[in-house]
Amino acid sequence: MPRAVDVIRKKRDGGALSPAEIGWMVEGIARGDVADYQWSALLMAIVLRGMDHSETVALTEAMMTSGVVVDLGGIPGPKVDKHSTGGVGDKTSLILAPIAAAAGVSVPMVSGRGLGHTGGTLDKLGSIPGFRVDATLDRYKEILREVGLVMIGQTAEIAPADKFLYALRDATATVESIPLLAASIMSKKLAEGIDGLVLDVKAGDGAFMPRLEDARTLAETMCDVGRSMGKKVVALITRMDQPLGRAVGNAVEVAEGIACLKGEGPDDLMGLSLDLAAEMVRLAGLAPSIEEARAVCERTVDDGSALERFRRLIAAQGGDPNVVDDPGLLPRARRTIELASDRGGRVARLRSRPIGEATMLLGAGRTRVDSDIDPAVGVILHKKVGDLVEPGDSLCSLLVNDKAELERASEMIADAYHIDDDFDEAPAPVVIDRLVAGGVG
Repeated sequence: MPRAVDVIRKKRDGGALSPAEIGWMVEGIARGDVADYQWSALLMAIVLRGMDHSETVALTEAMMTSGVVVDLGGIPGPKVDKHSTGGVGDKTSLILAPIAAAAGVSVPMVSGRGLGHTGGTLDKLGSIPGFRVDATLDRYKEILREVGLVMIGQTAEIAPADKFLYALRDATATVESIPLLAASIMSKKLAEGIDGLVLDVKAGDGAFMPRLEDARTLAETMCDVGRSMGKKVVALITRMDQPLGRAVGNAVEVAEGIACLKGEGPDDLMGLSLDLAAEMVRLAGLAPSIEEARAVCERTVDDGSALERFRRLIAAQGGDPNVVDDPGLLPRARRTIELASDRGGRVARLRSRPIGEATMLLGAGRTRVDSDIDPAVGVILHKKVGDLVEPGDSLCSLLVNDKAELERASEMIADAYHIDDDFDEAPAPVVIDRLVAGGVG
């Protein structure tokens, strides 16, 4: 039997840990015979020394099997999920999941809450009156069987070791390790009972991994882990240099997601949602090519079947389905304040991170996992990169309830905009690259 101190020393000195050593350390969390400070030391050693492919796969598998690995074998059809590394205005899950489900994919989605400048799918769904994200695993399966998709939060049974290690990583400055990130993400996703996974790995100012090369390495690592564990995985590397869509917040993002399902959403958001949904359909084997998969997805929007799936999901999870027809039933802020431009030209740059941080200051986000949020507040962007601006035009609307941080938030948003008289370029495509693993075409 290994000793924790020997495992720590081995990694500290640059050695590769065996699956047995990694498994013993992870099992030690539940046994209680590996102390927090010992895992903290090992995490730092991993950050400094790294992990090879075999170690990363072993860590993923040990974390995945630390709890329940959901068996969805009794539910017909391929099960495919999507994961995003997070961004500002990223509400694609609300759009692509109903689209993919309407196209015949079973979509079991376990999502997270927002933290810092990036929003979380659970917070957005939680702005729908009555919507429950705390279903049991049995109810999770029932909803998936009835509706074709389900969207809940992580339960205590799914990858409990990840929850323990994530808290330690957050407290010990060991979050930004690609092997640890990959194992954390993949252990939770593979425990859902899926057959395939589509990854949206973001790069740019508002992304968790701002540098493109880091985002690419993370995407490659997760694809490799998925392949080694017998899953089909596709990763799109996408831009987060400006917010996605025009709404940033919670209820306002749900409203924009509903607009997309009606075929009325912003081009960048609609395009990426269809791209990701098409990858899910292709991964599920329901279309012979990505072009045909996208055509299938577009038809679900055109014929209203994707919107109907979202309506059914809301009803199944206790929410008010009438919000689909009347988004005015969603929480609304008491005041709307316009932020006017003091100059003319075109928007040459719109930095995502300050927009996300300003929205957080207004109350839409949280600085700690247990912080409360205001589902009604947010920002509506009227001008984005490439848009013409005249002096006095409203750059965005701030939807507010509390004036406490309004001045600071307004300053941050104003600083996020760069307007240039000579700028005359179209926005860059959202999708930068596509990576595949597990025999995907």
